[in-house]
Amino acid sequence: MDLQNATESEKFINRREFIKAASVTTCAAATFPWIVRPEVLAASGTVNVLMWSDYLTPGFLKSFKDKTGINVNHTPIGSNEEILYKMKSTGGRGVDICSPTNMRSLQWEPLGLLRPFDRSRIKNLSNVNPAMLVVGDQEWDFGGNGLHWLPHIWGTEGVAWRTDKWTPPRDGEIPSYGDIWQPDMENKTMMSPHSGMLGAGLHLETTGALEAGAMRKAYTDEAAMRKTWAVVTDFCIKNKSQVKLFWNNADTQRNGLINQGVVVGQTWEGPPITLMQNGAPVQYRAPIEGSLAWIDGMSLSIAAEDLDSIYAFIDYCFTPELAGKSIDGGGDSDWGSHGYNSAVLGADRFSSNNHNKIFSSVYPGNSLFNLWPWPNEPQWYADVRTEYSKKFVNAWLAQ
Repeated sequence: MDLQNATESEKFINRREFIKAASVTTCAAATFPWIVRPEVLAASGTVNVLMWSDYLTPGFLKSFKDKTGINVNHTPIGSNEEILYKMKSTGGRGVDICSPTNMRSLQWEPLGLLRPFDRSRIKNLSNVNPAMLVVGDQEWDFGGNGLHWLPHIWGTEGVAWRTDKWTPPRDGEIPSYGDIWQPDMENKTMMSPHSGMLGAGLHLETTGALEAGAMRKAYTDEAAMRKTWAVVTDFCIKNKSQVKLFWNNADTQRNGLINQGVVVGQTWEGPPITLMQNGAPVQYRAPIEGSLAWIDGMSLSIAAEDLDSIYAFIDYCFTPELAGKSIDGGGDSDWGSHGYNSAVLGADRFSSNNHNKIFSSVYPGNSLFNLWPWPNEPQWYADVRTEYSKKFVNAWLAQ
């Protein structure tokens, strides 16, 4: 399924419906999907992984090392721009696996920094959600040379808040991106500059300041984008005093909500969900305009060397028990957690019941049918977006 062209009912539904949809293709692997393959146990070496800061939990890394003898050298990152910069600056040297987000294929294809995967070496590929795997087949098959991206973890960006300090004003339940910009939230919000501006634009569509669908149309034409983003930038600069801080990774988001006076913010789902798992007075929820949906993947560097260890690492990531425990520790506090959703079918069976309750509170009602999948981003779009987001950040710094 092409997530950009799918109908709303065909987009991400929930983990259990993913399992049902792919039951035919996964029946052979479903009997004992958590057994470590002999090929994995035979490998040894080091895998250099350039991946989002909180995805590889301590328990996962220890388990992988104990089972395989393979070391993981994890360089944490907080943005796609950081991945691109690091890969371009070294020509991919020193990196085996990097983790771009699904909509960035147009930026990666001309760089020549990735090599296609050998599907025959990924023994657990049948465990991967086929609706997500097809994104790689359709959008990351560079020059017809094969798959250059595998789905790993999916999630959303929406609204998080302190439940002891604020309640969504609309009905006490469902927030809006517009709540971040209300006068009572001055100096009490946080966001990432570019995605916060996208959220502001979706809010402006609801007020009539922008035409409905303007933020999505901006991806198709630079002139249209500049017209739309000029309106968004003017709005954000006018209301810059709303922002307490700009975040750039998971830790910044968690710290903002707990220690730095943020009451409402536009955040990834994982950081506030890990706080919720630990009983903090925090709630993350899909806003009325729709959560921004993405899939972070794994791509193979053109300079990758120890392929046996690399494919062992990939297969371990695609093992349901290990993928599920990494969501919230599966009840083991020493394992660690990332709070997102796995692209591995059946992973949710190994997360705790508490996480499944949290998942329901995060996506109530029809919110899983109202996601806003990020469209493919051409390089010109990324460049222009950076231009406008810098104007916003510089105005904020100068206040």
